[in-house]
Amino acid sequence: MKITIITDDIKSWFIPYGKELEKILKSRGHEVKYINNKMDIESGDLCLIMSCLRILNDSYLELNKNNIVVHASDLPAGKGFSPMQWQVLEGNDEIMITLFEAVKEFDAGPYYLKEKLQFNGTELYYEMREKLGEKMIGMCLEYIDNIKTIVPVNQEGTETFYERRTVKHDELDIKKSIEDQINHFRVADNVNHPVYFNYKNTKYILKIYKAED
Repeated sequence: MKITIITDDIKSWFIPYGKELEKILKSRGHEVKYINNKMDIESGDLCLIMSCLRILNDSYLELNKNNIVVHASDLPAGKGFSPMQWQVLEGNDEIMITLFEAVKEFDAGPYYLKEKLQFNGTELYYEMREKLGEKMIGMCLEYIDNIKTIVPVNQEGTETFYERRTVKHDELDIKKSIEDQINHFRVADNVNHPVYFNYKNTKYILKIYKAED
């Protein structure tokens, strides 16, 4: 098969997993190209749209027979942005991952696979991403291995939507305990989006690490 993998942010956390997926697929005899710009999408059999920030319009989707996205929610619930983080903030440590066909409408295509990603409640953000990245690789390989027989299923159920996370979502409430906000710490990106609090017109940044790290 001729396969394109696209991650449109060159600083994305997914890049190492995309390269690993590319390596595995090439070892299985597929013609694979890993790109970061939609302008580089070529005609082929399959486009894997992995951890992309921008929606591909029809002119790009039409270049390949199938266009696959992996999203960390039980679609149609949890459409939108940063679904894993939002769900952990809600107190969930069992996240459904959906592999689906990209269509013009946002996160609306029929799905092929749904699998659970289980956390134990102690993982920090980098550990969650490691587990999610490995799950995404595994689901893509499962889809490709069964592409001739796998049947798409239309999304059903109540649609919900997560907003894009911004700096305001990283602010802690100094009147609440650490225990009350532990999931807020867990989903924080220490490098790009650390948690913080304001006190007496001063902003304080906090970063969290496990002792063994």
